[in-house]
Amino acid sequence: MNMTKKAGPIAARQVIWSGRKLAIVVCIALSLFAIFRFQLQYDVSYAAPVYRPRFRVSHDIFIGRPKIAFLFLARRDLPLDFLWGSFFENADVANFSIYVHSSPGFVLDESTSRSKFFYGRQLSNSIQVVWGESSMIAAERLLLDAALEDPANRRFVLLSDSCVPLYNFSYIYNYLMASTRSFVDSFVDGKEHRYNPKMSPIIPKDRWRKGSQWISLIRSHAEVIVDDEIIFSVFKTLCKRRPPLDTSKGKLNLKQQKQHNCIPDEHYVQTLFAMSGIEHELERRTLTYTQWNLSATKMENKGWHPMTFGYANAGPQQIKEIKSINHIYYETEFRTEWCRTNLTSVPCFLFARKFSRGASMRLLSEGVVGPFDVAAVLGTPP
Repeated sequence: MNMTKKAGPIAARQVIWSGRKLAIVVCIALSLFAIFRFQLQYDVSYAAPVYRPRFRVSHDIFIGRPKIAFLFLARRDLPLDFLWGSFFENADVANFSIYVHSSPGFVLDESTSRSKFFYGRQLSNSIQVVWGESSMIAAERLLLDAALEDPANRRFVLLSDSCVPLYNFSYIYNYLMASTRSFVDSFVDGKEHRYNPKMSPIIPKDRWRKGSQWISLIRSHAEVIVDDEIIFSVFKTLCKRRPPLDTSKGKLNLKQQKQHNCIPDEHYVQTLFAMSGIEHELERRTLTYTQWNLSATKMENKGWHPMTFGYANAGPQQIKEIKSINHIYYETEFRTEWCRTNLTSVPCFLFARKFSRGASMRLLSEGVVGPFDVAAVLGTPP
């Protein structure tokens, strides 16, 4: 009887101990599996994002006259359409396509545009865009997606509604077609602390890049942007503009000002291309000139606001100075980017922003992009 009584507790302890050992083994196995999946995810994301390639005509087998797709990111209408109309008037229509992302429901026709080249060129699936939010890069992706439907589009140029061309169509066409690279302003910037550590491991910090939103792409690089599923999703969640300072919110305001001030359109394409391992295929500079306001104090982060060209400062001498720029210095990388195409020195910029209506009228009067048509400029849409 005594042996039986002792055997009961011993057997129970053995069962409990066996259960504990099993639980420990299961925990270890689950931990190892989690580590394996984490490492696998890190390895894949570090090498390149996951894409969902669509069926398109291969850029290697296209035969025909290549076109430039001009992609306009507009608030609503195109205030400088009269200038662009003159620009396109001097081009063969077989050499270009036009796509406009405007506010949802807006239609470009005889009543809203002075140039026939823009009639009906708005996207039907446009979205409401807010500066400093991911909707900006979502709109860019919609433009590229629409332009990729035409296999003849071989170069893709993103422009704002305040951009102007600095040369005639023939010069810009030959400049772009002569290069097999995309033009993407991209550099490492560790000063502004815009990188959110929560982006890791999908976006490692050493792949974080900054640059101008205004890009010019070859077809294969446009496809990388449109087919991206991973990096864009991370940006929508973790790259957000810090709310403006509002002292009335008290402690809530202090909390908000500690957030990462991330501007998606200044980082997305550059970081995506760094993640995709194609930086060596780029001319790491933009083709669109911006004059920055550096009059503010250092405490205000140098101001860093684009200045608007008016009639008075858009004369021949100012345009000549922009055209004469042949290199760009990147302070954070101690890098000078000399502007070349196929080892030949070329002007750095083909376009410029931000130009007012008056400044654009002066460009026409000076004959920068085409003949000057007073009726087209001063008249109102019918």
